[in-house]
Amino acid sequence: MKSIFVLLDSIITIYLWIIIINALLSWLIAFNILNTQNRFVFSILDATHKMTDPVLNKIRNFIPIFGSIDISPVVLILLLMFLRNLLFEIFAPGLF
Repeated sequence: MKSIFVLLDSIITIYLWIIIINALLSWLIAFNILNTQNRFVFSILDATHKMTDPVLNKIRNFIPIFGSIDISPVVLILLLMFLRNLLFEIFAPGLF
């Protein structure tokens, strides 16, 4: 049972890092530090967009964009951290 929760925790942690990498890359591209003409940068950005955009678009439907600031990644990170903590509190209180 403990291994299932460790696996879920690892998956959520990896997805959190993908969200952070996506946000950092989009900032670096917005400030012209990175160029999307570079194939490596484009492939990483494309992969992170494909993994995060379906969930972020659902959050963007409920949360308005404040000017040019998109807080949907922050909301998703908070929701994933809450989900991870909730899983461990409800289903595995004595394991950890």
